[in-house]
Parts: sequence; structure tokens; C-alpha cells
Amino acid sequence: MDLSALSYQKFVHFALEETQRRTTLAPLPSQEKFRSIKAKDDKTMLHGLSFSAPKIRLLRSLTIEGSEAVKVLDFAAFSKPEFDLPIFCANFFLNASLSIVVLDLNPLYDVTIRSDYKDKYYIKLMSLGQKYAETWLELMDQAVEETDALKILRNREAQHKYLTWRAEKDPGHPILKRLIGEKLAKDLLRNFLFEGVDTLGTRTFLDYFPEYRCKDGSINQRRSIIGKSYETRPWDAKGEFIGSEPG
Repeated sequence: MDLSALSYQKFVHFALEETQRRTTLAPLPSQEKFRSIKAKDDKTMLHGLSFSAPKIRLLRSLTIEGSEAVKVLDFAAFSKPEFDLPIFCANFFLNASLSIVVLDLNPLYDVTIRSDYKDKYYIKLMSLGQKYAETWLELMDQAVEETDALKILRNREAQHKYLTWRAEKDPGHPILKRLIGEKLAKDLLRNFLFEGVDTLGTRTFLDYFPEYRCKDGSINQRRSIIGKSYETRPWDAKGEFIGSEPG
């Protein structure tokens, strides 16, 4: 993919059109505040769009364009807690020396622990390969509204845990801070990109991730202090781990 020739706005418009084929999108109030922001270099522009739908709590995009130094697209969709859907993310990053494309579906729950959740989604995701956006929309179409209050609460907390992690550790924070300053960058993270971090739950980052607590009670600023990496995905078609531990 030639990212230098890619118009992020075209990607966003295509994604919104595909979504509108299946549901009705309504603009969210946050869209007006973050629709257009000029960076401190007077060249780079940040454009935000945010919507909700009957089954979608937040569908939003942020594009950063106008400067050859860096181009970014951050697109994500979060279902309402009444619908048990994975979180869809599409991230594109381009600068003079690096280009990154990440398309992903993040389960609300740990599939290594929740076999029912793995059986519900994993086989379908594996069979559809890289068609992440189409997969998410198909899952949305099929999603049935949950009526069990406890399950809705668990969905809400699972999504809040994800939002809490991203609002604190998102790798785009340094870029936003450089472009628009720390105050507006934090506002953008908490009230637009990861809106819901202050409303879906009350637990803090250290409540969810106590391993990041420093001796003085502050949060370890390293982005990740746990986890493993693999050259290829070490899971079979049923989501079972089949790889060896990395050295």
C-alpha cells in the first residue's frame, strides 16, 4: 500500500458510507469541538468526526494531515454496553522514514480465559482474514441486545478498562502534545478519542493495572512493562495457543 498517496479523508468517508448502509449515524456533540484544530506549526490540521448509532456508542475518526512531517489516521468503533462486540480500530501512521498500518478487532474479554467468548467470535474472525471493517459491521448486524443487567455491567467495565489503558498509554499522545500542547492533547484523548473513560466507570488506571504503580504511588510512564511478542500469530483456527514461549 502506498501510504504517501493515500487520502485519509477518503478512507473515512468510505468507512462512514459503508456504516450508513447498515445503520443510522447521528453526530455527537464532541464533533463540533474537535472537528477542526490547527496545530502550533500553522501547517498541520487535525480533523475529528464522531457519531453514535442504535448499536454503536462511539464511532470516531481523527486525521492529522497538512504537513509532510507526519500523517495520521485514528479510526475506531465502540458498541453500546448492551451489545457484546469487539472494539474495531484502524490506525495509519506515516512520516519521512516510517509507515505503519494497523487494523484490529479487540475482544472485550480475554479469550484465553473466556472460552465462550472465543467460540463466539474467534473462528469467524480467522475465516475472514483481513476484512476487519466488514467483519465488525457484520457482527454488529447480528448482535442481539443484552437484557441481563449483570452482563451489561460487565461489558461496560470491560470497555472502560480498554479506554482507561488507551487514555493513559496511547502511543499517539507525544505527537498530539507536540502539535497542540499538553492541555488540548489530554482533552482530545479523554473527551474524543477515548470518550467514555470518565463516564463508563469510576475505576482508575492503577485499579485496573496495579503492576504499573511506582513506590511513590504514581504511574510508571513506560508504555508497556508486560506482554510478549511473536513473529507470527501463534494461535490455531480455534484460538488455542500453539506457539512456543519467546526467548
